Amino acid sequence: MNASLLRRVVFASALYDFVVTVPFATPWTADAVLSSIRSLHHALGLGGDPLPAFTSTHLFFVALFGTIVTLWSVVRLVQPTAFNGAIDTVGRALFSSWMAWALTQGATRVLVVFLVLELAWMFAQGGVILGARRWRGGIPATAR
Repeated sequence: MNASLLRRVVFASALYDFVVTVPFATPWTADAVLSSIRSLHHALGLGGDPLPAFTSTHLFFVALFGTIVTLWSVVRLVQPTAFNGAIDTVGRALFSSWMAWALTQGATRVLVVFLVLELAWMFAQGGVILGARRWRGGIPATAR
């Protein structure tokens, strides 16, 4: 497995996260995105509960998490290492779990799009990391 491929995949997944999460990084832009998701849910007549109108407290938490994920994506854009990619892959597995749980609880089916993309990046990134794994003293060589 080529270390350059690994770095490109980790970088690409970070770029995807950056583009998707920047709009959630402020209460004002997050509100606009959530309103768009709500409108999409209604326009397509999707199953599940539409997003409710968010209060300032909801928007605070959305923006908090949007900011953290945006900053994490910047870390991976600057340092697209196997270590950062591995941590991100675990995070994607957890995010996917929470999305699947929300869908089973009746969340809007718009989440399916986010879930599919999250799983795609998890498998793409995890696959190249596992393929590049060469152990030296218990540490993957690509993590150095």
